[in-house]
Amino acid sequence: MNEDQNKFVKRWVEKLGEREASSLARIIWEDVFSGGFDAERLAMIEVELAKGKPIQYILGEADFYGLKLFVNESVLIPRMETEELVHWVIEFLKSKHEFSYFKIIDIGTGSGCIPVALKNKFSELEVFGMEVSEPALETAKKNASKYNIKINWILQNVLQEEKWTDLDKFDIIISNPPYIPPSEKNVMGENVLKYEPHLALFAPEENSLLFYNKIADLSVQKLNPNGALFFEVNEFNANDVVELLYNKKCFEVELKEDLNGKKRMVKAIKFI
Repeated sequence: MNEDQNKFVKRWVEKLGEREASSLARIIWEDVFSGGFDAERLAMIEVELAKGKPIQYILGEADFYGLKLFVNESVLIPRMETEELVHWVIEFLKSKHEFSYFKIIDIGTGSGCIPVALKNKFSELEVFGMEVSEPALETAKKNASKYNIKINWILQNVLQEEKWTDLDKFDIIISNPPYIPPSEKNVMGENVLKYEPHLALFAPEENSLLFYNKIADLSVQKLNPNGALFFEVNEFNANDVVELLYNKKCFEVELKEDLNGKKRMVKAIKFI
C-alpha cells in the first residue's frame, strides 16, 4: 500500500474494520486511481461512503466472475454467492456431452450478471434473461453490449402465468428471486435498505416463497426432461425451498453449501 492508501485505511478502519477498509482501498486504487491519484476524486468518493452508499454504486461497476459489470440502484450488487451458483451451473454444463444446443434462462436477471457470465464462458449457448424492471433490464443490456454478448432479453413478470405460453422450452432455468419478508427489514443493513432495489429483495409477508413456487411451477411446464433448475436461496429458507421442490413430484433435488458453509444453492433435475 502506498502512503495515500494507508491514510485512507486509517480514516475508515474505525467505522469499517481493518479488513473492509483495506479492501475498499484496494478497489478504489485499482479501479479509479490506476492511472494516477486524484485527491479531489477521493474526497467525493468518501462523501458518498459516509452516507453508507456501497462502493459499487459509487463507482458504477462491480466485479463478477472475471467481468466488470455496470451497476446502479436499479439492480442488486452481484454477490460472491451468485458467482458460486454460476460455477455450479458451469459444472453441470460440462457434465453434459453435448450442451451447445442448450437454452438457458435467468429469471429476475437484474444486472444480467448470470446470463452474461455464462454466455461469456460458452458463446454457443442460447441464453435468455427475464426481468420485470425496465431500468434493470436496460442495465443488463449495457453489460451484454460491453462484452459484445448476445442475450435474448424478456421484459416480463414471471408471476403472470398467462404469459408463460409465450416462452420457449429450456434446458436450464436459473433464479435468485426475492425472498425477504418486509418484517425482516429491521435486521438488514442500512446500506442495503437505503440503496438496493426493494423490488429485487422483498417477497410478500404472508408468502415469502411465492417466487420460488411460481418459478418451480414454470419449470414443471417449461423445463425439458433431465433439465436443471438452479435457485440461489437463503440459509434460513433453504430447507423450505427443497421441500417445495420435492412436493412438485418431478424433481431430484440437491442442496449445496457455499464456501462459508451456509446452505445457499439448490439444484433440481427434472426427471419427467
